[in-house]
Amino acid sequence: MNRCGIIGGTGLTVLGNLECAAAQSISGPYGEASAPLHAGTLHGADVLFIARHGGAHNIPPHRVNYRANVWALREAGADRIIAVNAVGGITPAMQPGKIVIPHQLVDYTYGRAHTFFESGLDHVVHAEFEPPYDSELRDSIIRAAGEAGLEIAAGAVYGVTQGPRLETAAEIDRLARDGCDIVGMTAMPEAGLARELGLPYASVCVVVNRAAGRGDGDIHGQLARYLDAGMAAVDNLLRCYFSGN
Repeated sequence: MNRCGIIGGTGLTVLGNLECAAAQSISGPYGEASAPLHAGTLHGADVLFIARHGGAHNIPPHRVNYRANVWALREAGADRIIAVNAVGGITPAMQPGKIVIPHQLVDYTYGRAHTFFESGLDHVVHAEFEPPYDSELRDSIIRAAGEAGLEIAAGAVYGVTQGPRLETAAEIDRLARDGCDIVGMTAMPEAGLARELGLPYASVCVVVNRAAGRGDGDIHGQLARYLDAGMAAVDNLLRCYFSGN
């Protein structure tokens, strides 16, 4: 069975077009997932959906049980994962409203449970993590974006910060020097955990604000302005993706 797992972030705590949805609370060897797992059909495709920050959007990035979420999707039959992330734009091309399909990431997080391979092992496991996003899945999403008529950035480096506070302008300058194009708080350890379980993983990012020191105005105000339109574009992209897969 082809069954795509979708992880929704800020602005996507529910999939409005998910049909015949059945919700199941999942608790496994890594604890309880962020929210009930919803199984149903989206644009004719069999999907599983989980809200990364909980149904009430009350779990901050550094407290998300990433292991439980990814494990639950795999156990429920997901054969790949499309993650949706709200991010800030660092480079000039990454303006609010832009849809971005990152191809690389830099992990600045700390203290998060970031691996399944830590105890009871027969041998030490080093998961291959290059490239961090699955190339075939990314290509399919990029083609779908073209069919949807969306102007996207078909590549970017995602800098993953710890949160929950936003970054300083000096920190964003550092990320820029490191080659990061966008900044967010949730790509890791999620992407690495999916790789450890052998699940192809790719991200659809919505730029909802200019990063600190990179634009004028209130960051939270920008987020409110661009989030809904960005998530509508994501739904359009998913519609085209599932029609071809």
